[in-house]
Amino acid sequence: MVVSLAPGLAVLTTLTASIFILISRKHPNVRESFSVVAGMVMFAIVCSMIPAVMGGEIVQLEILEFLPGLSLKFSVDAFGLFFASTSSFLWIFTTFYSIGYMRSLEEHAQTRYFFSFAIAMVGAIGVAFAGNLFTLFIFYEILTVSTYPLVVHEESEEAMSAGRKYLAYLLTAGVFLLFSIAAVYYYTGTTDFSFGGILGNKVPDFMLKVLFVTFMIGCTKAAFMPLHSWLPTAMIAPTPVSALLHAVAVVKAGVFTAVRIILYVYGAGLMMESGIAIPFAYFVSFTIIVASLFALSQDNLKLRLAYSTVSQLSYIVLGALLLTSNGMLGGIFHIASHAFGKITLFFCAGSIYVASGLRNVSELSGIGRKMPITMLSFAIATLTMIGLPPGAGFISKWLLALGTIEAHQIVLLFVLLVSSILNAAYFLPIVYKAFFEEPNGIDDVSEASPFVYVPLLLTAIASIAIFFYPDYFLQLAKLALGG
Repeated sequence: MVVSLAPGLAVLTTLTASIFILISRKHPNVRESFSVVAGMVMFAIVCSMIPAVMGGEIVQLEILEFLPGLSLKFSVDAFGLFFASTSSFLWIFTTFYSIGYMRSLEEHAQTRYFFSFAIAMVGAIGVAFAGNLFTLFIFYEILTVSTYPLVVHEESEEAMSAGRKYLAYLLTAGVFLLFSIAAVYYYTGTTDFSFGGILGNKVPDFMLKVLFVTFMIGCTKAAFMPLHSWLPTAMIAPTPVSALLHAVAVVKAGVFTAVRIILYVYGAGLMMESGIAIPFAYFVSFTIIVASLFALSQDNLKLRLAYSTVSQLSYIVLGALLLTSNGMLGGIFHIASHAFGKITLFFCAGSIYVASGLRNVSELSGIGRKMPITMLSFAIATLTMIGLPPGAGFISKWLLALGTIEAHQIVLLFVLLVSSILNAAYFLPIVYKAFFEEPNGIDDVSEASPFVYVPLLLTAIASIAIFFYPDYFLQLAKLALGG
């Protein structure tokens, strides 16, 4: 164990930046500089912990103990670093993209937007670095509250309704999560994470199952069906917010927390003994298939991407529930591969809207000839979503497939294959339409601002780079699994 201020500094950097964003509200260039610099500094701090964690150490910082076994504590292990390095790296690109997007559309309330954006990252990094369930809960709820102003940014009646739904789902989920954490503390006297679990034989069998259900309801940010509808509704938000929700912070915090609970609160052994894992694996498989069918029927591009996210998130939880080495490895790896692919797709959707005002798939005929950088990046990202090389998603889906075979769950292997076919069915027609159909009424359309198209091009390239150079994420994932 290494005691360090680094985890606290990573959180404090973004929190401090949010204050300066408010102070500099009358000076947009200065305000946005604080956002950019904070993102870079936070990423640098996260990277400073890589050598220690890669060496098998845990970087820890205990801030305040309330009761024995109940404290506000950061503890950076391989799994937390995996999530933190992914989200902090992508936050830099999202910040640049936000500047181009918000300025191009001359959006209102930009100071509120960048302030809320910064606080959301405080929540995301706090979740990643949380050393126990109590600390995780605090930052998990900060993430919920801070993203509400982003969801209702448009301030229309539709946006306000979406915001109410957003809070109703996620704050209710928070109540279930808090109940579960209190129960764990009651039975075990601790809320600290430990690979292999902390519950052991301390909780009655029936209560184990009840707690698992309440924990998973608490993870509503992971958008399991039928607790998913807040996510498509939240697509009323500006596209950079959609990217934040789907790739960097909110939903990734949801699946990260779900996997934390499965592997670090229950543990693989207890999950297997209690008979919880496989039934819930079938439950999330339902989400994988049905959400893909919903995506197939959406003409609005952002809604299609939203339902795709609902489906893809469940791959991550499915991997953890398989309780096999390749399955768990593939599930964790998919946190990164999906993040880079999906943020690219949302960036592309925003780029199309900024340049042309188009929102629907049916309107995109020939758009690839007018916006080749955007649509080529979109095509690359679809490979990751489908699970085809050289997209990073090929690695995670291959490992997941091997995991289903190791677990002797051929039905779940079939689910993965069918879902990939459905992924192709709702993504490839967009690419075909963009490049091979004649343009219709978009003669004056061209690429958006470089602040918009450069980030999406770089994240698309990064998605390919992860396919060819996956060692960093694979090593962290193996360390997270005790390897």
